[in-house]
Amino acid sequence: QIDDVTFALLCDPRGQDALRARGDDPHQIIETYADVLNRIAAGAPEGMTLAMHMCRGNNRGKWMASGGYEYISEVLFRNVNIDNFFMEYDSERAGDFRPLRHLPAHKKVVLGLVSTKTPVLETPDDLKRRIHDAAGHASLDQLCLSPQCGFASNFMGNPGTVDGEQRKLALIVETAREVGA
Repeated sequence: QIDDVTFALLCDPRGQDALRARGDDPHQIIETYADVLNRIAAGAPEGMTLAMHMCRGNNRGKWMASGGYEYISEVLFRNVNIDNFFMEYDSERAGDFRPLRHLPAHKKVVLGLVSTKTPVLETPDDLKRRIHDAAGHASLDQLCLSPQCGFASNFMGNPGTVDGEQRKLALIVETAREVGA
């Protein structure tokens, strides 16, 4: 798994503006970064499954990037030679699921719908509704379900308890079985 913050930061209009302010073209940065990732992925051993997590920040329940995936989705899914993408969709900051329409048939997206930033347990009905919303833009058999990120991004961890984390993981397994994601 490659943990990436670059694409998530490029989703954020503030990140795009910062690049423009220093004289860079955000679209060119996306293309260049896709090429860099492909050179990295080309070194993977035969038969290795590659995945990329697009991290929006997770330090002690905080975040660092907003903006939907629309700005990067075409280049990301078309140009990056990685077949599995962990995408954080645990809050409104990530936008809607329309960018998934660019997902080629041989690639998968792991929907990070369960937040590790808060101890509040999501409801099965809300998760199912959101999975079905995503399936309106990509085939259900291309979709998986997970937490949006890890439960302990640094030594101080995130809000919550081990018991709460176990409930969230059990909810993910139960929901995925029921939906088939």
